[in-house]
Amino acid sequence: MAGMRTRPPFRADHVGSLLRPPHLIEAREQWMAGRLPGADLRHVEDDCIRDAVAMQERVGLQSSSDGELRRSSWRDLLFETADGFSQEKYESNFTFTQFSGETNKGMPVPKVTGRLHRRHPLTAEQFAFLKPLTRQTAKATLPSPSVSHFFRGDDMLAGLPYRDRREYFADVGRIYREEIDDLASRGCTYLQIDDVPSAVLCDPRNQAIVRARGEHPQELIDDYIALHNDAVRNRPKSMALCVHLCRGNTGHGQASGGYEPVAERLFRQVDADAFFLEYDTERAGGFEPLRFLPNDRIAVLGLMSTKLPELEPVDQLRQRVDAAAKYVDIDRLCISPQCGFASSYRNTRFTLDQQERKLAHLVAVAERIWGAGGST
Repeated sequence: MAGMRTRPPFRADHVGSLLRPPHLIEAREQWMAGRLPGADLRHVEDDCIRDAVAMQERVGLQSSSDGELRRSSWRDLLFETADGFSQEKYESNFTFTQFSGETNKGMPVPKVTGRLHRRHPLTAEQFAFLKPLTRQTAKATLPSPSVSHFFRGDDMLAGLPYRDRREYFADVGRIYREEIDDLASRGCTYLQIDDVPSAVLCDPRNQAIVRARGEHPQELIDDYIALHNDAVRNRPKSMALCVHLCRGNTGHGQASGGYEPVAERLFRQVDADAFFLEYDTERAGGFEPLRFLPNDRIAVLGLMSTKLPELEPVDQLRQRVDAAAKYVDIDRLCISPQCGFASSYRNTRFTLDQQERKLAHLVAVAERIWGAGGST
């Protein structure tokens, strides 16, 4: 059996976002209220990113992200950096279910008001700050290009310059290619794309929402796969690409149901080296869909919760890896938390110490399962 990996994804990996320290949350809110200059916010962010990198190296992770500490949320990079979106935002079609059973709509989204153009990098400048800070592999994260459409669908295009969603997707794909070229020029060798729509569309309730707005869920999945492949088609071979599938990181999230409705198309058609798969609760279903994973691709099992601070027992995690290994050779498996620790800057359900303990535990469990020696 191979030991710890030297190429991404790593045996113990993480999804990217990290908790914002309280003083960073306060600084961002002061900046949003117009009471703190942007340069001062950036200095606070810089210091917090340095601390976040030091923590990731301290626990033994082989990759470091910037924790997405400069972002308001995981999702809105394209909306914030491209010309062509409205300032006004509109209610999402989808709801989150909290642990209490209460529901609320997801973050609102803009409409398209004109042709899209990349005004600023999405994350390439943020990556350029991160890379020299770490001795490990620096990891960049991007929301999937499909989030530019999914949460309101074709309604966000109505009456505007694009004749249909595929014409719109052509410009979205171009912007992502420009961004990936920029990341590559700055030395990025590890990119993760966060794909909520594909996982959320596994739930029949969300398929019904899509039908009610006049769209076809299966067609939408095919269009999203084509958009992803168009967006990443120029990535260099030196850049490892992973896709993270998520059903929402608040309460019970936006969806339930296993990967079976999308697994064969997703695993076999999406251009990616690996898939980060949420598996911390029963809402993600069983490991059977892993049977569709091609032999040259890796599954990163999101077995650890970023919603509950308790440390999962080592034996329990090992049993779950063994169960997945019935469908994918254990040498093509890794482990991670099921999601990032902070999908938006306001997430504070863990303390920083609890977050660090979770990540240290992740590394220790991976070493127990795969050993510390060897490489692949």
